[in-house]
Amino acid sequence: MPEINRRKSIQVMVGDVPVGGDAPIVVQSMTNTDTADVEATAEQVKYLHEAGSELVRITVNNNASAEAVPHIKEKLLSEGCTVPIVGDFHYNGHKLLTEYPEAAKALAKFRINPGNVGTKTRDENFCTIVEQAIKYDKPVRIGVNWGSLDQQLLADKMDTNSKLENPKSSKQVMLDTMVESAKRSAELAESVGLGSDKIIISCKMSHVQDVVTVYERIAKIVDYPLHVGLTEAGMGMKGMVASSAALSVLLQQGIGDTIRVSLTPKPGGDRAKEVRVCQQVLQSLGIRNFIPQVTACPGCGRTNSTYFQELAEEIQDYLREMMPVWGEMYPDVVKMNVAVMGCVVNGPGESRNADLGISLPGTFEKPKAPVYMDGEHHTTLRGDHIGQEFRDILDQYVMDNYAQNGAASADAKEAEPSSVE
Repeated sequence: MPEINRRKSIQVMVGDVPVGGDAPIVVQSMTNTDTADVEATAEQVKYLHEAGSELVRITVNNNASAEAVPHIKEKLLSEGCTVPIVGDFHYNGHKLLTEYPEAAKALAKFRINPGNVGTKTRDENFCTIVEQAIKYDKPVRIGVNWGSLDQQLLADKMDTNSKLENPKSSKQVMLDTMVESAKRSAELAESVGLGSDKIIISCKMSHVQDVVTVYERIAKIVDYPLHVGLTEAGMGMKGMVASSAALSVLLQQGIGDTIRVSLTPKPGGDRAKEVRVCQQVLQSLGIRNFIPQVTACPGCGRTNSTYFQELAEEIQDYLREMMPVWGEMYPDVVKMNVAVMGCVVNGPGESRNADLGISLPGTFEKPKAPVYMDGEHHTTLRGDHIGQEFRDILDQYVMDNYAQNGAASADAKEAEPSSVE
């Protein structure tokens, strides 16, 4: 696999999580609860963290939410959750951070949108937030969004462009303004006294090519860490594909120090899906490992039975269920690849290429399933209990190959969830 050369950036500490420099690319997410509801927000923060979010952002938009922030942190700490909490400020952050010092202390980072900190007093309000960051030794993310771009700066850019002999398109001017807003804001923050090791930049747009273009440009002119992602990525398949496309292009170029996939969940949907998409993008690119990967064929006319699909899903769910245990006992298990294949065409080959693989019989094939371990034929399973027998082999493989000490194998057997039969 070609090596990805990360763009060099200054490292910023967000709580105890390093962002940028030579630190791993950080996965983050954001709650969608009413922050004033301490119980619900703390519960969702903890849930997102347990799903793999290394930073969690919460909305701080009014007095009630600001007052709730220290109580949210207190509750999380009482439950053993130490994930850094980021405060998301728009319009009135300068007032809230000044009037609620305990909130400022409890947050690990402040997110500032330079496009909506005010109109005539925008620089003054922006500087007030920066001064609070300096006072409490907090980093800031200067988050430029095209939906709330600094309108005065955009108007100035448009006016200048209109006087050119060969004016740029309005889209090009908007991209220029995105980059200029981020750069100017960072320079202003530093002029107030904020260290360069306290600044993270983002320039989010909602279309893939625009995001790629603006991040390629900002990456060349600043050395702050970059928070990368689409803003308003959308729902379901569209949101996941668009986010994956944008992130993959940028990450492959070494651009990006922390990422978020801003999915629109269905009502009552799983908020942690955005975390898992981030993890899968990073793992698919070979950048970080989070969970053993399952390779499975798509099925065709040779696989009229749905058994291989059911077994692939069962194994994938089992791996995710076991990771809280295995992750502690066998840290390297995240690098494991398991193949669950549906017929003889590619089944044996893919199974041999995996750490552990099974080639199930396709239509009209003999009812047997060869199992391959580290490229070699290990055994052949037959009968009605192939799934359970393969999972037993999987358990043994993990203990034999990823245990760090002699006691791990016995401890793992005791730790297996009794609900899984």
